[in-house]
Amino acid sequence: MLRRIYEWVLRLGEHRYAPGALFGVSFAESSFFPIPPDVMLIPMILAERLKAWRFALICTIGSVLGGLFGYYIGAALYDVFGQPIVAFYGLEHKMDSFFEQYKLYGAAIVFLAGFTPIPYKVFTIASGVAGLSLPVFAIASLLSRGARFFLVAALLYFFGPTIRAFIERYLGLVTLVGGVLLVGGFVAIKYLI
Repeated sequence: MLRRIYEWVLRLGEHRYAPGALFGVSFAESSFFPIPPDVMLIPMILAERLKAWRFALICTIGSVLGGLFGYYIGAALYDVFGQPIVAFYGLEHKMDSFFEQYKLYGAAIVFLAGFTPIPYKVFTIASGVAGLSLPVFAIASLLSRGARFFLVAALLYFFGPTIRAFIERYLGLVTLVGGVLLVGGFVAIKYLI
């Protein structure tokens, strides 16, 4: 069954609406959606390796714009939308100390969060609540998200056939590791912040 899902995702990556869907997922993940855009980016690049840079750019732009929306949620709509998202991750009681850290290390926090598997939306919302400088936030987001997605694109562009063969041979292990990284991101949010 896992193999059928993998093949379906690869076919989906070749669909003419896939770039738009990638943009949408990237946007949503940076502001409210729990699934990282890598689940679309990787199969799309594996399906059409020559478009790797274009897909990374779409992912970066969608993610940064979604991050700005997350910032807006934190700055203007925290009580209505931001607080439930933060509560989903079990972080309500840690937000005060988190905001103090933001005052000292805001740009570095946003940069590191944008590059790791830790759910980025928590940091975009927190940036808005903490009042982190919007230009600083935008630049840190652009640099970190761009670095992350273009690194994925570069690896798949240059080593795509080898990586694809590895994924297809060890699909179960790759899925397990991906799941562990995703759950690890949520755990890191809960215990490290």
